[in-house]
Amino acid sequence: MSEKSKSKVVPLKKRKCGMCDKPAVHEYRPFCSRRCANLDLGNWLGETYRVAGNEPPEYDESYNEEE
Repeated sequence: MSEKSKSKVVPLKKRKCGMCDKPAVHEYRPFCSRRCANLDLGNWLGETYRVAGNEPPEYDESYNEEE
């Protein structure tokens, strides 16, 4: 094969753990360990993280009342 016909292999970027900035491990990606993955899960379950969005309008009970 010539140089031009060989396909280039691009390595993946080295990612850092979102909790502690250590290098991420493939098994726990995008985290470095089970501990960091569990800490992140705990933040989601404890509602530390929230997805931004519009709150629905308050339900008005008088709107549906039949007179």
